[in-house]
Amino acid sequence: MTGPGSGVGGAAPATDGPAEGALIPAIPAELQGADGRPRKGREGRRRGFPASQERIERGRRENGLHARHPRRDQVTTDSRHARPVAENRWARQSIPTAPHPLGTSDIPSWWTEEGGRYPAIVLDWFHREVVGGSLKPRMTAELGTDALTMAGFRRRPAPGLRHHADRGSPYASPAFRDELKEYGMVCSMSRQGNGGDHAPTESGFNRFKHGRGHGVRPASPAAMKATRFEDIEVVYHRKRQPSSLGYLSPVQFMEQWLGRQNQEKQVAGTPPLGRRITEGSSTSCRRSSRLFATNSSRNSSLPEPQ
Repeated sequence: MTGPGSGVGGAAPATDGPAEGALIPAIPAELQGADGRPRKGREGRRRGFPASQERIERGRRENGLHARHPRRDQVTTDSRHARPVAENRWARQSIPTAPHPLGTSDIPSWWTEEGGRYPAIVLDWFHREVVGGSLKPRMTAELGTDALTMAGFRRRPAPGLRHHADRGSPYASPAFRDELKEYGMVCSMSRQGNGGDHAPTESGFNRFKHGRGHGVRPASPAAMKATRFEDIEVVYHRKRQPSSLGYLSPVQFMEQWLGRQNQEKQVAGTPPLGRRITEGSSTSCRRSSRLFATNSSRNSSLPEPQ
Protein backbone atom coordinates (compact mmCIF):
# COMPACT_ATOMS: atom_id res chain seq x y z
CA MET A 1 0.00 0.00 0.00
CA THR A 2 1.43 3.34 -0.99
CA GLY A 3 1.21 6.52 1.02
CA PRO A 4 0.35 10.05 -0.11
CA GLY A 5 2.73 11.40 -2.71
CA SER A 6 3.96 7.95 -3.82
CA GLY A 7 4.39 7.12 -7.49
CA VAL A 8 2.80 3.92 -8.82
CA GLY A 9 4.03 2.09 -11.92
CA GLY A 10 6.23 4.97 -12.98
CA ALA A 11 3.40 7.48 -12.77
CA ALA A 12 4.09 10.97 -11.51
CA PRO A 13 3.78 11.34 -7.75
CA ALA A 14 0.39 12.41 -6.50
CA THR A 15 0.00 16.00 -5.46
CA ASP A 16 0.25 16.76 -1.78
CA GLY A 17 -2.97 16.25 0.09
CA PRO A 18 -4.48 18.41 2.78
CA ALA A 19 -2.05 16.97 5.30
CA GLU A 20 0.82 18.90 3.72
CA GLY A 21 0.03 22.16 5.45
CA ALA A 22 -0.98 20.48 8.70
CA LEU A 23 2.01 18.17 9.08
CA ILE A 24 4.45 20.48 10.86
CA PRO A 25 1.84 22.32 12.99
CA ALA A 26 0.64 18.91 14.23
CA ILE A 27 3.98 18.35 15.93
CA PRO A 28 4.07 19.80 19.48
CA ALA A 29 5.51 23.30 19.56
CA GLU A 30 8.09 22.37 22.19
CA LEU A 31 9.59 19.78 19.81
CA GLN A 32 9.46 21.79 16.60
CA GLY A 33 12.52 23.93 17.13
CA ALA A 34 14.63 21.30 18.87
CA ASP A 35 14.21 18.27 16.62
CA GLY A 36 15.63 17.64 13.17
CA ARG A 37 14.08 15.98 10.15
CA PRO A 38 14.25 12.31 11.30
CA ARG A 39 12.53 12.98 14.63
CA LYS A 40 9.93 15.24 13.04
CA GLY A 41 9.20 12.49 10.53
CA ARG A 42 8.69 9.92 13.27
CA GLU A 43 6.48 12.26 15.28
CA GLY A 44 4.41 13.12 12.20
CA ARG A 45 3.88 9.47 11.30
CA ARG A 46 2.94 8.69 14.89
CA ARG A 47 0.21 11.33 14.59
CA GLY A 48 -1.15 9.92 11.35
CA PHE A 49 0.77 11.99 8.78
CA PRO A 50 2.70 9.51 6.58
CA ALA A 51 5.38 11.58 4.90
CA SER A 52 8.73 11.14 3.19
CA GLN A 53 11.92 12.80 4.38
CA GLU A 54 11.67 15.25 1.48
CA ARG A 55 8.19 16.25 2.51
CA ILE A 56 9.29 16.78 6.09
CA GLU A 57 12.19 18.92 4.89
CA ARG A 58 9.88 21.00 2.69
CA GLY A 59 7.54 21.57 5.62
CA ARG A 60 10.43 22.61 7.83
CA ARG A 61 11.63 25.16 5.28
CA GLU A 62 8.14 26.57 4.78
CA ASN A 63 7.76 27.00 8.54
CA GLY A 64 11.27 28.38 9.04
CA LEU A 65 12.32 25.57 11.38
CA HIS A 66 15.71 23.98 11.89
CA ALA A 67 17.26 21.78 14.55
CA ARG A 68 19.16 23.61 17.28
CA HIS A 69 22.61 22.33 18.07
CA PRO A 70 23.47 22.80 21.77
CA ARG A 71 26.48 24.95 22.47
CA ARG A 72 29.40 23.70 24.47
CA ASP A 73 28.57 24.42 28.10
CA GLN A 74 30.75 26.20 30.61
CA VAL A 75 32.93 23.78 32.56
CA THR A 76 31.71 23.63 36.16
CA THR A 77 33.65 20.60 37.44
CA ASP A 78 36.22 21.59 40.05
CA SER A 79 38.37 18.52 40.59
CA ARG A 80 41.28 20.47 42.08
CA HIS A 81 40.72 19.28 45.61
CA ALA A 82 42.43 16.93 48.04
CA ARG A 83 39.33 14.86 48.78
CA PRO A 84 39.40 11.13 48.03
CA VAL A 85 37.90 10.02 44.73
CA ALA A 86 36.35 6.70 43.76
CA GLU A 87 37.41 4.47 40.91
CA ASN A 88 35.30 4.07 37.79
CA ARG A 89 33.14 1.06 38.62
CA TRP A 90 31.11 1.14 35.47
CA ALA A 91 32.05 0.33 31.89
CA ARG A 92 30.02 1.96 29.14
CA GLN A 93 29.32 -1.39 27.53
CA SER A 94 27.42 -2.73 30.58
CA ILE A 95 23.95 -1.45 29.70
CA PRO A 96 21.41 -1.92 32.54
CA THR A 97 18.58 -4.34 31.84
CA ALA A 98 16.30 -3.17 34.67
CA PRO A 99 15.64 0.05 36.63
CA HIS A 100 17.89 1.29 39.42
CA PRO A 101 21.21 -0.55 38.92
CA LEU A 102 22.91 2.67 37.88
CA GLY A 103 22.29 6.37 38.46
CA THR A 104 24.31 9.21 36.95
CA SER A 105 24.61 12.82 38.10
CA ASP A 106 25.91 16.10 36.75
CA ILE A 107 25.98 19.81 37.65
CA PRO A 108 26.03 22.48 34.89
CA SER A 109 25.08 26.16 35.19
CA TRP A 110 21.80 27.88 34.27
CA TRP A 111 21.43 31.65 34.04
CA THR A 112 18.59 34.03 34.81
CA GLU A 113 18.32 37.83 34.69
CA GLU A 114 19.10 37.79 38.42
CA GLY A 115 22.23 35.66 38.10
CA GLY A 116 23.29 32.05 37.74
CA ARG A 117 22.06 28.91 39.46
CA TYR A 118 23.51 25.43 39.69
CA PRO A 119 21.15 22.49 39.14
CA ALA A 120 21.97 18.89 40.02
CA ILE A 121 20.00 15.89 38.81
CA VAL A 122 20.11 12.14 39.28
CA LEU A 123 19.25 10.18 36.13
CA ASP A 124 18.16 6.54 36.06
CA TRP A 125 20.36 5.21 33.28
CA PHE A 126 17.97 2.39 32.34
CA HIS A 127 15.15 4.58 31.02
CA ARG A 128 16.76 8.05 31.16
CA GLU A 129 14.31 9.49 33.68
CA VAL A 130 15.21 12.29 36.09
CA VAL A 131 14.48 10.88 39.55
CA GLY A 132 16.01 13.60 41.72
CA GLY A 133 16.98 17.24 41.46
CA SER A 134 18.26 20.24 43.39
CA LEU A 135 18.88 23.91 42.54
CA LYS A 136 21.24 26.20 44.46
CA PRO A 137 22.94 29.60 43.97
CA ARG A 138 26.29 28.04 44.90
CA MET A 139 27.96 24.73 44.14
CA THR A 140 28.03 23.15 47.59
CA ALA A 141 27.93 19.61 48.95
CA GLU A 142 24.25 20.13 49.78
CA LEU A 143 23.51 20.51 46.06
CA GLY A 144 24.43 16.88 45.40
CA THR A 145 23.05 15.43 48.63
CA ASP A 146 19.62 17.05 48.15
CA ALA A 147 19.29 15.58 44.65
CA LEU A 148 20.40 12.16 45.90
CA THR A 149 18.01 12.27 48.87
CA MET A 150 15.13 13.06 46.53
CA ALA A 151 16.04 10.18 44.22
CA GLY A 152 16.21 7.79 47.16
CA PHE A 153 12.92 9.08 48.58
CA ARG A 154 11.06 8.65 45.29
CA ARG A 155 12.52 5.30 44.22
CA ARG A 156 13.95 3.59 47.32
CA PRO A 157 16.39 1.45 45.34
CA ALA A 158 17.82 -1.75 46.76
CA PRO A 159 21.38 -1.58 48.16
CA GLY A 160 24.11 -1.97 45.56
CA LEU A 161 23.03 0.73 43.11
CA ARG A 162 26.03 2.34 41.43
CA HIS A 163 26.04 6.12 41.42
CA HIS A 164 28.31 7.55 38.73
CA ALA A 165 29.44 11.18 38.55
CA ASP A 166 32.49 13.29 37.83
CA ARG A 167 35.16 14.12 40.39
CA GLY A 168 33.75 17.53 41.23
CA SER A 169 33.94 18.73 44.82
CA PRO A 170 30.19 18.25 45.61
CA TYR A 171 30.41 14.55 44.71
CA ALA A 172 33.73 14.04 46.51
CA SER A 173 32.52 15.73 49.71
CA PRO A 174 32.27 13.69 52.93
CA ALA A 175 28.56 14.57 53.21
CA PHE A 176 27.79 13.13 49.78
CA ARG A 177 29.80 9.99 50.41
CA ASP A 178 28.00 9.50 53.73
CA GLU A 179 24.66 9.88 51.93
CA LEU A 180 25.67 7.19 49.43
CA LYS A 181 26.62 4.84 52.27
CA GLU A 182 23.32 5.46 54.03
CA TYR A 183 21.43 4.31 50.93
CA GLY A 184 23.82 1.42 50.33
CA MET A 185 24.97 2.90 47.01
CA VAL A 186 28.36 2.29 45.43
CA CYS A 187 30.31 5.39 44.40
CA SER A 188 31.80 5.54 40.90
CA MET A 189 33.62 8.47 39.30
CA SER A 190 34.98 9.33 35.87
CA ARG A 191 38.61 10.33 35.73
CA GLN A 192 39.41 13.95 34.93
CA GLY A 193 38.85 14.83 31.27
CA ASN A 194 36.78 11.71 30.59
CA GLY A 195 33.15 12.53 31.32
CA GLY A 196 31.72 10.25 28.63
CA ASP A 197 30.35 7.76 31.13
CA HIS A 198 27.65 10.19 32.21
CA ALA A 199 27.15 11.70 28.77
CA PRO A 200 23.35 11.05 28.78
CA THR A 201 23.03 13.25 31.86
CA GLU A 202 24.98 16.06 30.19
CA SER A 203 22.98 15.56 27.00
CA GLY A 204 19.74 15.79 28.96
CA PHE A 205 20.85 19.06 30.54
CA ASN A 206 21.62 20.43 27.09
CA ARG A 207 18.12 19.48 25.92
CA PHE A 208 16.58 21.32 28.86
CA LYS A 209 18.79 24.36 28.36
CA HIS A 210 18.61 24.71 24.57
CA GLY A 211 15.16 23.30 23.85
CA ARG A 212 11.93 25.13 24.48
CA GLY A 213 12.52 28.81 25.19
CA HIS A 214 16.03 28.71 23.75
CA GLY A 215 17.75 32.10 23.87
CA VAL A 216 15.38 33.57 26.48
CA ARG A 217 16.72 33.95 30.01
CA PRO A 218 14.12 33.47 32.74
CA ALA A 219 13.48 36.60 34.78
CA SER A 220 14.15 34.95 38.13
CA PRO A 221 15.20 31.65 39.71
CA ALA A 222 11.55 30.97 40.56
CA ALA A 223 10.55 31.42 36.91
CA MET A 224 13.42 29.19 35.81
CA LYS A 225 12.40 26.49 38.29
CA ALA A 226 8.86 26.45 36.93
CA THR A 227 10.07 26.37 33.32
CA ARG A 228 12.61 23.61 33.91
CA PHE A 229 10.04 21.53 35.79
CA GLU A 230 7.81 21.60 32.70
CA ASP A 231 10.79 20.92 30.42
CA ILE A 232 11.62 17.80 32.41
CA GLU A 233 8.26 16.39 33.53
CA VAL A 234 6.11 17.31 30.54
CA VAL A 235 8.47 17.45 27.55
CA TYR A 236 11.52 15.30 28.36
CA HIS A 237 9.75 12.51 30.26
CA ARG A 238 6.61 12.26 28.13
CA LYS A 239 7.28 13.72 24.67
CA ARG A 240 10.98 13.53 23.94
CA GLN A 241 11.87 10.24 22.19
CA PRO A 242 15.59 9.39 22.50
CA SER A 243 17.05 7.04 19.91
CA SER A 244 18.71 5.12 22.78
CA LEU A 245 15.22 4.08 23.95
CA GLY A 246 14.04 3.04 20.51
CA TYR A 247 12.35 6.41 19.95
CA LEU A 248 10.10 6.00 22.98
CA SER A 249 9.75 8.57 25.73
CA PRO A 250 11.16 7.54 29.14
CA VAL A 251 7.62 7.04 30.46
CA GLN A 252 6.58 4.94 27.44
CA PHE A 253 9.76 2.86 27.64
CA MET A 254 9.22 2.14 31.33
CA GLU A 255 5.54 1.28 30.87
CA GLN A 256 6.35 -1.18 28.08
CA TRP A 257 9.11 -2.80 30.13
CA LEU A 258 6.85 -3.10 33.17
CA GLY A 259 4.08 -4.62 31.03
CA ARG A 260 6.45 -7.29 29.67
CA GLN A 261 7.75 -8.11 33.14
CA ASN A 262 4.26 -8.50 34.58
CA GLN A 263 3.19 -10.72 31.67
CA GLU A 264 6.12 -13.02 32.39
CA LYS A 265 5.30 -13.05 36.09
CA GLN A 266 1.66 -13.82 35.36
CA VAL A 267 2.69 -16.83 33.27
CA ALA A 268 5.05 -17.96 36.03
CA GLY A 269 2.39 -17.42 38.71
CA THR A 270 4.47 -14.90 40.67
CA PRO A 271 3.28 -11.52 42.05
CA PRO A 272 3.53 -8.53 39.66
CA LEU A 273 6.02 -5.75 40.15
CA GLY A 274 4.85 -3.06 42.55
CA ARG A 275 4.50 0.69 42.05
CA ARG A 276 7.86 1.30 43.74
CA ILE A 277 9.67 0.44 40.51
CA THR A 278 7.92 3.16 38.50
CA GLU A 279 6.83 5.65 41.13
CA GLY A 280 8.58 8.52 39.38
CA SER A 281 6.82 7.71 36.08
CA SER A 282 3.31 7.21 37.40
CA THR A 283 3.32 9.72 40.21
CA SER A 284 1.05 12.72 40.30
CA CYS A 285 2.15 16.14 39.11
CA ARG A 286 2.24 17.28 42.75
CA ARG A 287 4.80 14.64 43.68
CA SER A 288 6.86 15.30 40.55
CA SER A 289 7.04 19.04 41.26
CA ARG A 290 9.43 18.28 44.09
CA LEU A 291 12.22 18.36 41.52
CA PHE A 292 14.62 21.20 42.36
CA ALA A 293 13.27 21.57 45.90
CA THR A 294 15.19 24.05 48.01
CA ASN A 295 15.79 21.54 50.81
CA SER A 296 14.88 18.00 51.71
CA SER A 297 14.26 15.74 54.66
CA ARG A 298 14.11 11.98 54.84
CA ASN A 299 11.62 12.03 57.71
CA SER A 300 9.00 14.29 56.15
CA SER A 301 7.47 14.93 52.77
CA LEU A 302 9.69 16.97 50.51
CA PRO A 303 8.65 20.63 50.02
CA GLU A 304 7.10 22.06 46.89
CA PRO A 305 9.13 24.62 44.88
CA GLN A 306 8.91 28.11 46.32
